[in-house]
Amino acid sequence: MNTVPPRRFSLRDDLGDEVSIIRPVRRVVSLVPSLTESVAATCPGLLVAATQWCTHPADLSVERVRGTKNPNLRRIVELAPDLVLCNREENRRADVQRLRAAGIPVWVTRIETLDAAFPSLNRLFTEALGVPAPPWLHVAENVWAAAPPEPARATVIPIWRKPWMVVGRDTFTGDLARRLGLRLVHADRPERYPRVDEAELTRGVELVILPDEPYVFTETDGPEAFPGIPYALVEGRSLTWYGPSLVTARETLTRQIAAASIR
Repeated sequence: MNTVPPRRFSLRDDLGDEVSIIRPVRRVVSLVPSLTESVAATCPGLLVAATQWCTHPADLSVERVRGTKNPNLRRIVELAPDLVLCNREENRRADVQRLRAAGIPVWVTRIETLDAAFPSLNRLFTEALGVPAPPWLHVAENVWAAAPPEPARATVIPIWRKPWMVVGRDTFTGDLARRLGLRLVHADRPERYPRVDEAELTRGVELVILPDEPYVFTETDGPEAFPGIPYALVEGRSLTWYGPSLVTARETLTRQIAAASIR
């Protein structure tokens, strides 16, 4: 029986940190929902654990190691993964450092735009995991290559209430919204996810996008704060996740935005 002998590779992740990876990679823990879905859709046999927020695919059956901000580090070390997948925004640097100190290789992605998402995911597969780039990645890149519609609509995308927090500058969601022909009215604030009061929330807004994550906005929770302004309830995964969802996200969000109504 022919087996592939293990080999050690010294690579650099999206942050430029050196990561020593032994191939073939056979055991992966993902602490990022988007990356969990990406790996599950491409090489599902590699995943041994994920966070409780890793909801896709719906039938994913792996051990859960708590959340993105409070992973069970002790259990992750016990699982002895060949690689742990993290993201600069979604995971804490301290957790990455503790895992590395325990001898666990950690690959950290940095994805703040669609243009960054595609090469980052390509490197994740071809370099970190040592497998071919998945066909869905090429399809998704083509889907988002088209120019955004004009003129841009002045838009607010709340992600939380009590207090109100909205999508601002230098965010993946903000870049995706721009590709959909939306102009975020709070993108001139210094914060990436600024807190705003009720007056700021609606000032100059032509369209409201209400996702179902991280805050679950619904017909009875959210639209009432924007009287007389068209609003669209959208799938949060399509708006905030990078991975296989990008294949259908543009069509899904465009349809949901087109169905915007006024309360």
